[in-house]
Amino acid sequence: MVAAYFGGNTIFLKYVLKYEGAFGRMGKYFYILALCLVVVIGGIFFAAHSGSAGMSFNMLLDQDKGKGENGIVANRIAVFTTNKGTFEVELFEDKAPITTKNFIDLVEKGFYDGLIFHRVIDGFMIQGGDPSGNGTGGPGYHIPDEFHPELKHSDEGVLSMANAGPNTGGSQFFITLAPTSWLDNHHAVFGKVVEGMDVVREIGHTPTSYGDRPVHDVVIEKITLKDAE
Repeated sequence: MVAAYFGGNTIFLKYVLKYEGAFGRMGKYFYILALCLVVVIGGIFFAAHSGSAGMSFNMLLDQDKGKGENGIVANRIAVFTTNKGTFEVELFEDKAPITTKNFIDLVEKGFYDGLIFHRVIDGFMIQGGDPSGNGTGGPGYHIPDEFHPELKHSDEGVLSMANAGPNTGGSQFFITLAPTSWLDNHHAVFGKVVEGMDVVREIGHTPTSYGDRPVHDVVIEKITLKDAE
């Protein structure tokens, strides 16, 4: 372990051992002092190059957010309050950590509050999360696509990232109104409606005009987070 962490300092130890006999008792004291010095220097070196040593206490706490007992991720619930009613979505933090973290960060900033479902296609999906309200906006950055083999567009109520091509997701999302398997591995699934699917279907029945935009705004009044029961 000394050789692994301290590198060249083991050479210094061998040098001290070689000359311990020549200096007698003073050499032994010098050896002990040198050994302590090597341990201290090695500890500093290891701490400086350790992945977690440079993290602040708060950063380490952030790593544990969303984790339950035994370090297992406990998926949280996003509560969508709209002018059509309320529905709840389980966020798959265990299987889509990058995508859910982005969504949760935006929720906690109040990014989605007051935005609309700007695109609605009955029997297909409802889409929202665009601050511009026309399908062209986002948070000002992109996140990478994140696909998990167990997450598919296999049912209604699937929450997935809208995008304009590979790795262009940001804040826009959609919720399916039917199975849409052709979207698998093109759009990142990161949640599923667990309560209030009737509200989602009602939004899907909203009359629309040009560009699949609802005639009357369907507003996301607020999205909040809660722990799963």
